[in-house]
Amino acid sequence: MMFQSFCSTKSSSLCAFSGASSSSNFGAMKLGIIGVTTSLSSRSSRMTVCAVSFRPCIDIHQGKVKQIVGSTLRDSEQDGSTLLTNFETDKSAADYANLYKQDGLAGGHAIMLGADPLSVVAALEALHAYPGGLQVGGGINPENASSYIEEGASHVIVTSYVFNNGQMDLTRLKDLVRIVGKQRLVLDLSCRKKEGKYAIVTDRWQKFSDVFLDEEVLAFLADYADEFLVHGVDVEGKKLGIDEELVTLLGKYSSAGSRRWLT
Repeated sequence: MMFQSFCSTKSSSLCAFSGASSSSNFGAMKLGIIGVTTSLSSRSSRMTVCAVSFRPCIDIHQGKVKQIVGSTLRDSEQDGSTLLTNFETDKSAADYANLYKQDGLAGGHAIMLGADPLSVVAALEALHAYPGGLQVGGGINPENASSYIEEGASHVIVTSYVFNNGQMDLTRLKDLVRIVGKQRLVLDLSCRKKEGKYAIVTDRWQKFSDVFLDEEVLAFLADYADEFLVHGVDVEGKKLGIDEELVTLLGKYSSAGSRRWLT
């Protein structure tokens, strides 16, 4: 489950992020914090006003709700790879969606870890159980994005389609914005460390792009998305706590005035 803190602001600086993953009888939980400082009229006076909410998460692999070590997910044709699973449950994705609906936990995401038919069915069942309450990701493209919105998703989450062949494809990004609207688009900027910088990774986090998270990139992409989803792939699912350096970078450069979150 994702834990999110919103802070109202008159300045443009993000003040706090945190993230972790855990597993329990309630499913695969992810924890994240976001905050923005509020600057009053006096330079010597600063107030921070924060509200806290939870973001539920449903990771779906082969139709099952799981919490895995994301960096171990590989394409099916690759030999010799081992998927590391921290948690798996017999409860369906729809069961968790109903639970989150009952608790009024909106804005979470259902992620298809490989858009196989069983995972697609499970994701759709979750969207039907909680219309407007969940975002959906995994294999999203212009051909299917609208259909997921019609099936009940509040947003679609996209990485690989936009960051194609290692590069940001602005034409594809603009196509998605045209089809679903900025207000329904979440850009997954999950990243790994490369040459001392954080590179956005795609295709089940297997491939490095040549796009690195920095002030310019975050400011540019903020014009095309309602939210960012950022996993620190080097620590995600490994029970290593947060990537403090990544948190600091995001806290320094993420845009204020709109919702931004990470895990």
